[in-house]
Amino acid sequence: MEPPAGCQQETPVLTAAAAEFLSLIGLEELECCLFAETLQVVAAGDQAGGQWWAAVRWAPYERAGEPAQSCFLVQAGSRGRQDGVPCSSTLKAYVTPHLETLEQEEQEHLQLRAHAVERRTHIVSHQHGMTVTKMLQEQEGEPKCQSFSYSCDEVRGLLLEGASILLLRVLACRQAVPPRPTLTFPAIDAEGHLCTSSYRALGIQQQAVGSTEVKVFVIERAVHTSLGISTIWQSSFLPSGHLARRVQVGCPRLLLLQDESVLGEIGGVQPQLTFPKQPLDWEEDIQLCSWFLDQKEQLEASHTTYVRQHPELLALLADFLQALLLQQPPDPISFAAQFFAPFACQFPAGTPFASARAASPQLRHPPANGE
Repeated sequence: MEPPAGCQQETPVLTAAAAEFLSLIGLEELECCLFAETLQVVAAGDQAGGQWWAAVRWAPYERAGEPAQSCFLVQAGSRGRQDGVPCSSTLKAYVTPHLETLEQEEQEHLQLRAHAVERRTHIVSHQHGMTVTKMLQEQEGEPKCQSFSYSCDEVRGLLLEGASILLLRVLACRQAVPPRPTLTFPAIDAEGHLCTSSYRALGIQQQAVGSTEVKVFVIERAVHTSLGISTIWQSSFLPSGHLARRVQVGCPRLLLLQDESVLGEIGGVQPQLTFPKQPLDWEEDIQLCSWFLDQKEQLEASHTTYVRQHPELLALLADFLQALLLQQPPDPISFAAQFFAPFACQFPAGTPFASARAASPQLRHPPANGE
């Protein structure tokens, strides 16, 4: 398909200044960006609204018919509530040391009451350029898909979301952004249109991390769409490259670092290949909740079928419960072992019951010498 309507305007191009900047990023700088971090999502009124995380590590990228190549695996995600609506998002991108994106996938889940919505954007590069595939799935309806491609010339120097996380960490470790001309790259907006993204420094500021005041370097990133609408983020970084605060201009939610232990790494960050532990709230996770309900229904159906096929179970359990309530033994485990012992005569002795004070009757040795 042709690129979507609205992007037939002037095609963004990689400026000479941006190309030179990319060529000067060294591998040692990128190695310092290999770590994982977690921030809290804070809504209006200082209410916790969830969690955001990001991690970068080396990983092989494999494609059918091509040799594997080593690149950076950039992953990020968030989970929480927005305006009372459970939502989650994930990002997975394979990025070369030159910040070229080989493949990227973004997913977003929204649970609007009983109506689930999933959006997915998959971007993959190839010898002819890059292909973008967008999918919208609403509840049980048929997914709506749209796919279109851009040529190699159109995507030269393209900087996508995963690569942007790496670039921001590099800029934060340098504590500087080239002032003039503005650091600008071609990009793709949320609708899949070609656009531009720019980066500029807002200087050094003071910020609280937990109970500690620290100096942070603030970078502003803006995505300028072909329709003249800009989305702006302001991110505060520690000298180690860790994100301390991020806010989208005009949005009531923001990300805040609350783990003071990160401050001990200000002198330098060693590569950390571990991922942050994610809280598992299955009731708010659309996929986990769906899997749980499906598994629950399967188990209930299986148990019901088994009981229906063996009606003697109900009679057996009813007899045992009646005897237990009538005699009310002090050790119900030993009583159960004695009650069911006749049924176990054809099985080898074992320890199906564990009594803290008395051995199961079927495990006792028979009396010796008539005792």
